[in-house]
Amino acid sequence: MKFEPTYESVHQHQLPKWYDDAKFGIFIHWGLFSVPAFAAEQTQDISESMDQDMAATFANNPYAEWYLNSLRIPGSPTQAFHKKHFGDKSYYDFQKDFEEQNANLDVHDWAKLIKKAGAKYCVLVTKHHDGYTLWPADHKNPFIEGYYSKRDFVGELTDAIREEGLKMGLYYSGVYDWTFKTDRPIDGPRGFIDHQGMSEEYTQYSLAHFHELIDKYHPSILWNDIAFPYGYNLNELFAYYYNNVEDGVIDDRWNQIQVPKTEEEWEEFEKKAGLGAFLANTTTHYDYVTPEYKIFDEVQPYKWETTRGIGRSFGFNRTETGSDYLTGKQIVDMLVLVVSRNGNMLLNIGPRADGTIPFEQVKPLLETGEWLDLNGEAIYGTRPNDIPEVKDADGYSVCFTKTEDALYAISLAPELGKAVKLAGFQIPEGKTVTLLGTGEVHYKVEGEDTLIFIPEDYKKELAYTFKIA
Repeated sequence: MKFEPTYESVHQHQLPKWYDDAKFGIFIHWGLFSVPAFAAEQTQDISESMDQDMAATFANNPYAEWYLNSLRIPGSPTQAFHKKHFGDKSYYDFQKDFEEQNANLDVHDWAKLIKKAGAKYCVLVTKHHDGYTLWPADHKNPFIEGYYSKRDFVGELTDAIREEGLKMGLYYSGVYDWTFKTDRPIDGPRGFIDHQGMSEEYTQYSLAHFHELIDKYHPSILWNDIAFPYGYNLNELFAYYYNNVEDGVIDDRWNQIQVPKTEEEWEEFEKKAGLGAFLANTTTHYDYVTPEYKIFDEVQPYKWETTRGIGRSFGFNRTETGSDYLTGKQIVDMLVLVVSRNGNMLLNIGPRADGTIPFEQVKPLLETGEWLDLNGEAIYGTRPNDIPEVKDADGYSVCFTKTEDALYAISLAPELGKAVKLAGFQIPEGKTVTLLGTGEVHYKVEGEDTLIFIPEDYKKELAYTFKIA
């Protein structure tokens, strides 16, 4: 169908089957911030620290890609780090270092790793909040001459990803650009909102870039971050996108807020909306929602995609060590929990400035891909079961997914004993139960529960999939 630039028209867009089937994608955060590669050491994910103290979270931001903003906050760890290691060097001077270091990068290596990890799509950050574009944009930054990559990394990676048979999505920071807004850093709730009050010049600049990305690369996902400037009819952009990319999808981070200007307006805004609600999209169309560093407890009636880094940062952070990164087991457990609740998982990798990906990120990705090679039929193309999860006798989760032909029970126990108990779940008589990687196993219904008996020579896995046919 042809979409018109109205909410009623674009809201008829149906989520493409490919996206619902894909389940697992890889995010890539990489840019000038990959040169200093620093964020304050943390013991919590950002979702936990934000709930406790938002202002302190910005001053001690765990996200290395927020380096420029953190640098502008007086007394921040980033400011102290920068002074010690770079003196009076400007953040924008990192452009020369970045472009020199990645001159010999072959992004086909990234694409091959993403394929081996078992991901079905990739989302590349084309412009983060610092304003630097990873393609030679036709619409140039009006404040910094030559502030763009001379190599078209967006085009190169898009081609490489598609050569691997995967879908390609593009991220763009639609409302934040710290080259346009320099009067204050984002240092708390008001700063977070205030930075969304962008000029008409920036709105048109942002729209021009979105049109470039759509026209040049036809991304299967249009992944905007944070929000979009108030006052523009986004249905015009959405209709243009859907009419040019038939199987495209749009995330939910497009909320448009009229930013308060006076103290009275701020007080009214805080009373009405509450500063805790500013991220919820209540104004625009979207195809799915994007919680960050969070997993829903129950099956959701709508499509969602959790996003997070393998560590606590998206951009590469030199302060993170092995213990800060997820293991393959942890990634698989998260993926199973997410898929059983009607979600996808978009897991981020953060390359160094030269494009190399730290071993601590590569290892768990390869472990995840190896698990998916054997157990992928219980993930890809599945849908949530009416009962998404039960506990076994030891309290470990057993999650369910299903297709038209089979039900899958995935045990997240670190190892299996002589039997797995599905508490409160009965497998009907006459079904065939197979432990993937091992073979057919026996089961017995006891009251409201089912016992699945495990052979002694079962194959050790990160998680164990029982196929009930």
